[in-house]
Amino acid sequence: MTDYRTFLGEYDGKPMRIMEVCGTHTAAISHCGIPSLLSPKIELISGPGCPVCVTVTEYIDRLVALSLESNTVVATFGDMIRVPGTSKSLQDARADGAKFRMVYSPLDLIKLAREETDKTFVFAAVGFETTIAVYASLLDELIAQGIRNVKLLTSLKTMPLVIDWVCRSKSGIDGFLAPGHVSVITGSDLFAPIAKEHTIPFAVAGFEGEQILVALYALVKLINAHEGRVMNMYPSVVTAEGNKTAQKLIAKYFESSDAAWRGMGVIPRSGMKLRAEYEAYDAGSENLYSDRGHNAQCRCAKVITGAEKPSACPLFGSVCTPQTPQGACMVSSEGSCHSYFANRRR
Repeated sequence: MTDYRTFLGEYDGKPMRIMEVCGTHTAAISHCGIPSLLSPKIELISGPGCPVCVTVTEYIDRLVALSLESNTVVATFGDMIRVPGTSKSLQDARADGAKFRMVYSPLDLIKLAREETDKTFVFAAVGFETTIAVYASLLDELIAQGIRNVKLLTSLKTMPLVIDWVCRSKSGIDGFLAPGHVSVITGSDLFAPIAKEHTIPFAVAGFEGEQILVALYALVKLINAHEGRVMNMYPSVVTAEGNKTAQKLIAKYFESSDAAWRGMGVIPRSGMKLRAEYEAYDAGSENLYSDRGHNAQCRCAKVITGAEKPSACPLFGSVCTPQTPQGACMVSSEGSCHSYFANRRR
């Protein structure tokens, strides 16, 4: 009996394009050298699952403006510091007096806010369902402790509708490696209606090389069988219904909203925003929709949607490197361009 690794390497059936949605999957696929183990007829495409990459430039511009305000400090994960806005990143704006701190967790703001009560800390709250739950926990703590000098600038995205957008965009995707981290919160059933409507399979996968290969094997089988359903290949942490406690906490503080995606424009109801009763914690997140690239030749918007490979960009590996990123896809370790460059993948 042929094992799954041999099957994937020797596959000679219908050519297929499989999209990994999660940025962590993109990084793991490159790091483990998985493309080299696959038949040329199985093509892996990176999707819109890197939160930094899908954030539009107007949001970055707003962060920079806030960092220049008196007694205001932007707090963020490390990746966001180097993402180019329309003209500058936070790092570029340091020379103009930009004030920002890198944190490892949003909950680090509790200590900062209590120690420096004369400052307002604005957290760059980007991400998907996984990190939205953490932001909800932060709000719980801020309210419980009576801390008022922390605000969120949100650019929060949810997965189902952007995947539906990809399916409707005639991108030629035959199957999806579904995001494992998001599925922990939402549950694998979240993708079932899309799978059924578009007759396209999903496999929820973990992040080890073997886990990804097994999920790809399942997807190839489902694609050839024309089955539009979801297979949970990560049952140790993912359930059909997800984490109900986290879902309830998210719903307490956030509600659905339109969201702007790099390369895709505004997708209705594909994001989340703070509920009106918590608007005192909002740093001005409304209507940050514009996305004017720092470098007009940057193909990040096409890479995110699977329309082009990173190596097709004229800037890739020359003008644009992790040291001199021209777009968000080269900044984050979860970005397609960064993964291709760091792992010499072409």
